[in-house]
Amino acid sequence: MALAEQFLLDALAYLECALGFVSYVLLRVVGSPYGRYASPHSAFPVPARAAWVLQELPSLALPLLACAGARAERLNRWPNCILLGMFLIHYAQRTLIFSLLIRGGKPTPLYSFVLAFVFCTYNGYLQSRYLSQYAVYSDDWVTDPRFLTGFVLWLAGLLINIHSDHVLRNLRKPGETGYKIPRGGLFEYVSAANYFGEVVEWCGYALASWSVQGWAFALFTFCTLVTRAQQHHQYVLKHF
Repeated sequence: MALAEQFLLDALAYLECALGFVSYVLLRVVGSPYGRYASPHSAFPVPARAAWVLQELPSLALPLLACAGARAERLNRWPNCILLGMFLIHYAQRTLIFSLLIRGGKPTPLYSFVLAFVFCTYNGYLQSRYLSQYAVYSDDWVTDPRFLTGFVLWLAGLLINIHSDHVLRNLRKPGETGYKIPRGGLFEYVSAANYFGEVVEWCGYALASWSVQGWAFALFTFCTLVTRAQQHHQYVLKHF
């Protein structure tokens, strides 16, 4: 049974890589139906705050269930605990803090919400199950240069992402409408610093985990967010 599930987790990781490439191609063709780029005529829009809480929730709940499980065999190892903690910290912030700080926000199309929910369930199971049951690390892995470099990248990406979201939330004063070019932080160098931070964060996580599962997540994140970043950059060039 354990061998079958380990094979399943490897297969799901490779499938996630393939889905990342497919998503990249599709999003390059049709664009990202998100935020200001979503059609105002989308059927059954989901309020922004509710959409973020519910769609991200599986990636928070599934690792917590893995930690609470009586047979989380690998969580008696520091590398596994830290890596799962890195995953949990991101999604706790995304689900419980980021979503509650949203000011207004455009509704999310139902199909975008469903796809995000399915992905968070898929990837939440993949990462949490792998780290809690099957990932084998020696105790000194936490001093390995790959782990240390990955952890620093993860932390830097997380902080960039949080700071960039703060800048975006404070773009407009109460009562103002329209879009402004963000200033401050990495927005002085890239158009989509929030996406850049998240890509750096998950590449660091993948390096620290040194696993197919971790790199599959980083690749999928890169493939989806780089298309959004390119779309946003073209919007800025066109309008400003």
